[in-house]
Amino acid sequence: MSDAAMGRPQVKPDGAFVAFRHRNFRWMWSASLLSSSGSWLQMVAVPYVVYTITGSGAWLGFAGFLAYAPMVITGPYAGSVADRFDRRKVLIIGGLVQAAITLVLWIVWIEGVRNIAFFLVILTLGAFAGGFTVAAWQSFVTELVPREHLLNAVTLNSAQFNAARAFGPALGGIVLATLGVSWCFFINALSFLAMVGGLLIVSVPPLVRAVKVGKPRPIAEMREAMRYVRTVPGIVTCLIVVCSLGMLGGPLFNLLVVFATDVYKIGDGAYGLLAGCMGAGAIIVAPIVAGRGSRVSRSRVLTIAMVAYGAALAALGAAPVVLVGAAALLVAGAGYLGITASLNTTVQLQVKEEMRGRTMALYLMVLTAAVPFGALIQGWLVDVIGVQKTVAGAGALFLAVFVVMRFVLNRLSTMDAVDHEFGAEDALHIAEAEATEAAIDPI
Repeated sequence: MSDAAMGRPQVKPDGAFVAFRHRNFRWMWSASLLSSSGSWLQMVAVPYVVYTITGSGAWLGFAGFLAYAPMVITGPYAGSVADRFDRRKVLIIGGLVQAAITLVLWIVWIEGVRNIAFFLVILTLGAFAGGFTVAAWQSFVTELVPREHLLNAVTLNSAQFNAARAFGPALGGIVLATLGVSWCFFINALSFLAMVGGLLIVSVPPLVRAVKVGKPRPIAEMREAMRYVRTVPGIVTCLIVVCSLGMLGGPLFNLLVVFATDVYKIGDGAYGLLAGCMGAGAIIVAPIVAGRGSRVSRSRVLTIAMVAYGAALAALGAAPVVLVGAAALLVAGAGYLGITASLNTTVQLQVKEEMRGRTMALYLMVLTAAVPFGALIQGWLVDVIGVQKTVAGAGALFLAVFVVMRFVLNRLSTMDAVDHEFGAEDALHIAEAEATEAAIDPI
């Protein structure tokens, strides 16, 4: 009897770009690429401005802290909003607010204001606005494609983000060197409007929500999500790994301006290209993760990616010249994509729909709490021991986390547990199909 007749899920080698068959996903992917590119373009300008005004690694760390810390505060509310309201409308409103804040930043800059405190206050407001939408966006991906194409969609979404991380900083370096800081802010504001335009075109069926009636109780609902997550070992593993990724690897982008200025002594345009190397590495590896990655275990993808990322950070810290540093950043970008795609997919597949928004908010809260504290610590260490030793040490610690998780605690295997919507027989069938295809076409 055929698999379809028995009602079993069928595993098909659909290719690396199967999610693009779905119109909604194509529109959102394209709009998000523009918006993410604009954000990364601005993220080149921000550390450049902060370091130019202050000349301090500690101020860079504080700016990194303010970029992420608001998302921790908004996390419980963002999760509640994502589970209660139409995620598309939440994203449209959030995009318009972020565009307005970025336009204010542009006006302040062209008016000649150079007060670092005022500058950081506006950036913090933008981070708060973004914090209210991030859980809705992560959850919205599941409404754009069918479940069997979710890994592909998550990976292509990560590839979009990393393509922007390659293109945005490269363009940012050129804009910064030729047109100046103000244009970086103005282009980013336009990119938010482009994302809103894409959302207006997307049309998804209404989603039945378990949490909709009664007065919102964000803190209580987040506590409920925490209790739920503790019962899913695979998601707990994801939280541990993403915490270490945020604290040890998250501050890297802000520190690249120190590599460019003090270590490699390159110009503004070359700094943008250096910052774009991480995104370029992610683009190179994205077809492998999106295609073959869906036919091997998530724990295997994570194992390869964590080793690559930690080794790349250590190599960057030891890199004597810019070309070696650029190569290390390419590998770091590839490893980062593999880590985030496997973690995000595991959470999306193992969480119950009625807990999705709050669980994704918790996942992002852990990440966004780890990044600012890592930025503060690493920013301080840059002033004390130098940027190369700081980054090399972070890479060594990340590899130590992998060793403990993989060989001491044996936690990575929990990521391959049966997804909550599948029964044991279906999971066995899928595992057999994946093993057969992996034997024919190994990663």
